Amino acid sequence: MTHPPQGGAAPPGRGAPTVPSVPAQSGPPVQPDGFPVPRAGFGAPPSVTPAPGAPPRRTAWAEGLDRLRAAATTEPGRLRIIGAVLALLVVAFGAVTAWQMTQRSAAADNVLHSSQPLSASAADIYRSLADANTTASSGFLAGGQETKATRDRYEQDIRTAAAKLITAANSADPGSPSARTISQLNELLPEYKGLIERARANNRQGYPLGGAYLRYANDKMQHEMLPKAQQLYNRENQRLSADYADAKPYPWAAIALGLVALGALVWAQRRNYRRTNRVLNQGMAAATAASLVVLLWLTVGHTVARSGLNESYDHGVRSLNVLHRAQIASLKARGNENLTLVSRGAETKTLADGKTTVDLYDYSFDQDMKTLTQGLSAAAALADDQAGEKPVQAATANMKVWVQRHKEARTADDDGKYQLALDRVIGSADKKPTGDCFDGVDKNLKLALTHEESEFRRAAGNGLGAMTGLPVGAAVLAVLAAAGAVFGIGRRLSEYR
Repeated sequence: MTHPPQGGAAPPGRGAPTVPSVPAQSGPPVQPDGFPVPRAGFGAPPSVTPAPGAPPRRTAWAEGLDRLRAAATTEPGRLRIIGAVLALLVVAFGAVTAWQMTQRSAAADNVLHSSQPLSASAADIYRSLADANTTASSGFLAGGQETKATRDRYEQDIRTAAAKLITAANSADPGSPSARTISQLNELLPEYKGLIERARANNRQGYPLGGAYLRYANDKMQHEMLPKAQQLYNRENQRLSADYADAKPYPWAAIALGLVALGALVWAQRRNYRRTNRVLNQGMAAATAASLVVLLWLTVGHTVARSGLNESYDHGVRSLNVLHRAQIASLKARGNENLTLVSRGAETKTLADGKTTVDLYDYSFDQDMKTLTQGLSAAAALADDQAGEKPVQAATANMKVWVQRHKEARTADDDGKYQLALDRVIGSADKKPTGDCFDGVDKNLKLALTHEESEFRRAAGNGLGAMTGLPVGAAVLAVLAAAGAVFGIGRRLSEYR
């Protein structure tokens, strides 16, 4: 039996077995599962440091620009870029047009349906309060002979003022200065009415205290209520002016974008003609036509709207403001005329020279008549047709007669003929009173106000109508124009496929 040699020698006659050699490791140590051994404190392999002199890694934005530049070197790429720019310009033109005209249309709508009616309501509040005060003093002078018509007129004025205050309160912003003013007037109105009732009750019984109550009520009206009503009127007029300022400016941004879009469309079609010798590209021609329609509609429509708004202000709002001031002056003059007889010289005023003392109410009457004269003169100058001029002329004629009769009444009172002066003011069987002249002025001013309000609504309605549909129409046409531009470019690109 043969045994293998000791020491692990190979059997005789055979070669020694070959053991493969393992190369030396040059990388990181390897785990038994074949994965590299992570570094201590790190779970990821080491970062790769770029070799010195290698170019920096490029961003996605830079690569996108490179691709865009590469596309622009070919005609199809240029066409795609032109189409995208044209579509963007046209859509931007439509969007800016819709945005700017929506703002102007909303402001014009506020002029017609919100701020001007509220301004008129504030003027009505002032007029109703002043007329109630005037009527109350006229009824006081009549004493026990106060007519039912005078009493009804006073009550109607109080109801009108209360109703207009409710309307104004519903339209005012909560917590605003106008809302606070309206709340204060609502508190003062019943106080004033209570004073008037006390004055009437004492006057019917022949107590002199009635005159004191009437003067106290007049002071509350003249120094508290009417100033607050004037503040309300001024604030509403400021809102009206702000709405006009928002509605009338030209939409220059939209017009400029429209011109740029049209210029780009014309340039693109000219380029197309020079390269293909084709006169018409239907898509781009449709886009140009739609953009031109929007631009013309925008320019002409806003010009017509601006003209209507200017007319509504010049021949409506301005005339209304002047007529309101004249009407207020006539009401205050009539009230002061009555109180001159009620007070019988109890209230005086020292003039600026420090020496001359005059009756307070008679002096105020003269100042009010000066304001009325100036107002009627301005209203006549602003009247632009016979329908507006005729009632102003009639009111002026009534005012002149009023001044003459007032002088006669003052002369009689100064001569101690109180009853004759009273007859000249409130009337008698054989005397024509100043009250008839006041009623004539008031009636004709109301006619003039009605006419000017109609003129305002007509002109402002025309201005608003010129903007109707423009925001929506511009947006729709802009989308169609953008689609036309893309379609026209697409037809040109199809020639390269």
